Amino acid sequence: MIQVENLTKRYGNQLALQGISFEVEQGEILGFLGPNGAGKSTTMNILTGYISSTGGRVCVNGFDLLEQPNQAKACIGYLPEQPPLYFNMTVQEYLNFVWDLKKVRGNKRKEIFDICKTVKIDHVYERVIGNLSKGYRQRVGLAQALIGNPEVLILDEPTVGLDPQQIIDIRNLIRDLGRQHTIILSSHILTEIQAVCDRIIVISDGRIVADDTEENLSKSLSGEYGYTLRAEGEEDTLRELVESVPGVGRAEVIGSREPGTVDFLIEPEGEEDIRRPLFHAFAQAGIPILGLKSNELSLEDIFLRLVAGEGQGEQTPEAEGTAEQQEEPSPDVLQDGQTDSAQAGQSEPLTDQEPYSAQIQQPSQQSAEVNDDESNL
Repeated sequence: MIQVENLTKRYGNQLALQGISFEVEQGEILGFLGPNGAGKSTTMNILTGYISSTGGRVCVNGFDLLEQPNQAKACIGYLPEQPPLYFNMTVQEYLNFVWDLKKVRGNKRKEIFDICKTVKIDHVYERVIGNLSKGYRQRVGLAQALIGNPEVLILDEPTVGLDPQQIIDIRNLIRDLGRQHTIILSSHILTEIQAVCDRIIVISDGRIVADDTEENLSKSLSGEYGYTLRAEGEEDTLRELVESVPGVGRAEVIGSREPGTVDFLIEPEGEEDIRRPLFHAFAQAGIPILGLKSNELSLEDIFLRLVAGEGQGEQTPEAEGTAEQQEEPSPDVLQDGQTDSAQAGQSEPLTDQEPYSAQIQQPSQQSAEVNDDESNL
């Protein structure tokens, strides 16, 4: 679905991307992980056609982004770190505007409302965006990315600034969207990548330092791969039973943390999965297993090992994770008993591009976040 070959980007003397290459398969949720300033947002901006690369090639759904930009961008829905919202529009007005901007064909009213139901904003469809909570604004941003039913969704820090419940809701939504779309999720939040992604790319100092599943990365970086077993019984009996299991290479007693139990560190022979043989052996012997835990590295351990010594370099102009603060206090906060209405005046129109270039330019925002009682996630 997406092919990136030897992508480079230079800002003056600063090399932000140093020849990165990767592919994303159809229906895959790819996590793009890295520290601030690593080059994540630069990569996302190049993939969406927002900025040009210094060198390399990007193909989306078979279309070369440089040679066939219109076709490539039509396959992409983009949610930047700061959702490109017009705060003086209602949700309905804004999504109708995006529909027209993308030149989408079809039943506008029905398809937009279906998208709103998908991201669960149908009950705030006629509300002014400036009066929604941050969680709902993020959902509106997702809705605009989904207009036109693009094959690819590129989400840059989709949960930044949200509270814990809002983060959980957005993650669940991303997992649901992953059933019908190819998704690239850029983040520096480890738990977010771990929760929703099928595969992880770790970028540091403009270079890809890892590209695999979390499980495989853990195995490849672990000096010793094995399990910690806790079972009830006598040490000698348990040791003899563990060592008799096919595939067990070494079993070492590491102590006892509960009365009448013994903890073992068990290492398999090679990469053999010994969990099922262990279970069957203990079940046949009538001995309960009270705990069996993999000793794989956590995603945090993986990340720290991969980026250690890479060096962060100078901060690139993309200013990862530090988007400009554009919100100002608004005098138009709703009071009890008032109803929503579109604010006076119109937003400055977007530049007339042909066609919609994968994302909307960030409009100036004149309203602050208002945590509406009815709009909290």
